[in-house]
Amino acid sequence: MLDTFNLSQFGFLHTLIALSAVASGIVALARHGRIGTATRAGRGYVVLTAVTAVTGLFIFRHGGFGPPHVLAILTLAVLAVAHAAERWGHAGRGLSRYVATLGYSLTLFFHLIPGLTETGTRLPLGDPVFSGPEDATLKMLVGIGFLVYLAGAGWQVLRLRREPRSVQAATAR
Repeated sequence: MLDTFNLSQFGFLHTLIALSAVASGIVALARHGRIGTATRAGRGYVVLTAVTAVTGLFIFRHGGFGPPHVLAILTLAVLAVAHAAERWGHAGRGLSRYVATLGYSLTLFFHLIPGLTETGTRLPLGDPVFSGPEDATLKMLVGIGFLVYLAGAGWQVLRLRREPRSVQAATAR
């Protein structure tokens, strides 16, 4: 069956981890309005996203090192910055809580890019939705996804600004 989708066992494992990460991120956002390591869903998201990025570095479906690998490295860098801001910020106050919240959410958007690309260039079998990574419709959908991220980021910023200090300190642990 994996051959049908042109997917190796490693690629299949990578995909399962990525889908689990996305599910955890959505749960964290739905329950808490943000992704962060203070919650089980948030911790799961961060760990699974890091594992997704690392495993993605070993997939060379399109030849050598390319844009998906750059995205994996960028994801790891953003996770590191967000985690540092969350951990070493000033008890959740100031700029650090915004950097952490928006950084983790940005990595959720990053999942969208290969998710749409790989799914849309493989399915439906025999007549995929997108002709390749440069397909105009795919680029438009990624752009719409980024606009959704920006709207969500704006909502998160407003929510953080209204949050009482006691909640800020508790989520910064």
